[in-house]
Amino acid sequence: MATRILLLEDVDDLGQKGQIVTVKSGYAFNFLIPKKHALIADANAVRRQARLQEERRLKAVEDRKASDEMAAQLNGMTFSTEVKVDPEGHMYGSVSNLDIIHLIKLQTGIQLEKRAIGLKHPIKQTGVYDLVLRLKEGVEATVHLKVLAVGAENQ
Repeated sequence: MATRILLLEDVDDLGQKGQIVTVKSGYAFNFLIPKKHALIADANAVRRQARLQEERRLKAVEDRKASDEMAAQLNGMTFSTEVKVDPEGHMYGSVSNLDIIHLIKLQTGIQLEKRAIGLKHPIKQTGVYDLVLRLKEGVEATVHLKVLAVGAENQ
């Protein structure tokens, strides 16, 4: 059975603050409502919808400005990391989203969310990679990542 709810916050893969959406009852009553992410879309909730949508619009403008500034700073930057490799050139371990976020924070001071890095799988080979960062409000930035073997000359 489906339940109509009003979102009080942005919920990934569901909707934005102020939207009325239909979800399964279990998701609504076991997660969204107890965590204060949503409430049942009754007459009172519908009256609140306009105020929530205006708050969301103002936050979107603010987030877009911050994301544009971040993208301008990050776009085209090159980051390098060294990894251990065996004699045949195979990496021990891999370079994950969290490793990349940590590397960016160390070199620029910018803290990104894990989902901002567009890697489907961790990097398991040395080389140069172009990474698309997906920032808030749909803003994208492209950075370059050099994965080098320990002791290799930086190119």
